[in-house]
Amino acid sequence: MKKAKRILAMIGVILLIGLYLSTLFCALFVKENLMTFLMASIYATFVIPVLLWAYSFIYKLVKKDDAEEKNEDSTV
Repeated sequence: MKKAKRILAMIGVILLIGLYLSTLFCALFVKENLMTFLMASIYATFVIPVLLWAYSFIYKLVKKDDAEEKNEDSTV
């Protein structure tokens, strides 16, 4: 589980850094849709961590169910 959490955390960090760099790039070179890019960046700042948390939570539930099924199969 630790390895999966680390991988999800790194994916989140990479996505957020890429998002901020693209927003900075657009702010410097693209003037017509600046507010759209800024709003997308702010939105994704909250959504990406929440989605990563949800994925890790679901992963934990699925792995827990798999472990329980294995234990039931071995006792029968």
